[in-house]
Amino acid sequence: MASVPPVATVYVRNLEERVKPEPLKQALRTIFSEYGTIIDIVAKTNLKAKGQAFIVFDNPESAAAAIDEVQGFDLFDKPMHLALARTRSDATVLTTGNEEEFDLHKRRRIAEKDKKKALETAEEQKRLKRPMPATAAGADASGGRPARNARGAGLKPTGAGPAAAVPDEYLPPNRILFVQNLPDGFDKDALTSIFGRFEGFREVRMVPGRQGIAFVEYEAEAGAITAKENTAGMALKNGEKTMKVTYQRQ
Repeated sequence: MASVPPVATVYVRNLEERVKPEPLKQALRTIFSEYGTIIDIVAKTNLKAKGQAFIVFDNPESAAAAIDEVQGFDLFDKPMHLALARTRSDATVLTTGNEEEFDLHKRRRIAEKDKKKALETAEEQKRLKRPMPATAAGADASGGRPARNARGAGLKPTGAGPAAAVPDEYLPPNRILFVQNLPDGFDKDALTSIFGRFEGFREVRMVPGRQGIAFVEYEAEAGAITAKENTAGMALKNGEKTMKVTYQRQ
């Protein structure tokens, strides 16, 4: 099995959220440039990721030295918390790899993000389906009296509406992949040559009378996850189509 390349990116959290991205990046560059050549700084701006940044060095040794020396250093009156990033950054792969490696890196990153979102969505769906406690559903907790109908007398209950459908991209993993946006004439053999490389491959199932879609089945969920990570967003037929790969809706 190929060894994982060392990471040269420092993950920074507990940053002051009120500082705008450009002044924040300038301050980070001033501090971290003492430890080596910086090839990129990514400061997150969306609400969920505020207060975080990634410092991309040109070598792992600089990243390790920066973590040792800067850990806990105050920036804008807040101590920075540092760690090595879990994966290589886009900038690192662009610098050290070729176009094919960068394309694979992007697909894996997007697949990992989709997987995380799918798990979060599945948890949220479970939470919404949990029954309400008896006191909340039918009785006043303070006196045991039935709760008043907020709609008023004489109105029929409409019942629970249908649960919102989870987008294809956020479906939880399973053994079967749903493949879409295939070029005309892209057949079972062509798909088998792509998906048959991954462990536990069982079969490709085309859909009679439907062009551009297919199902790919694996013996275990792990094989499907690996295949999706490596094929989602793959360009087909000289870039004419970009293949969409998601998990089958259960």
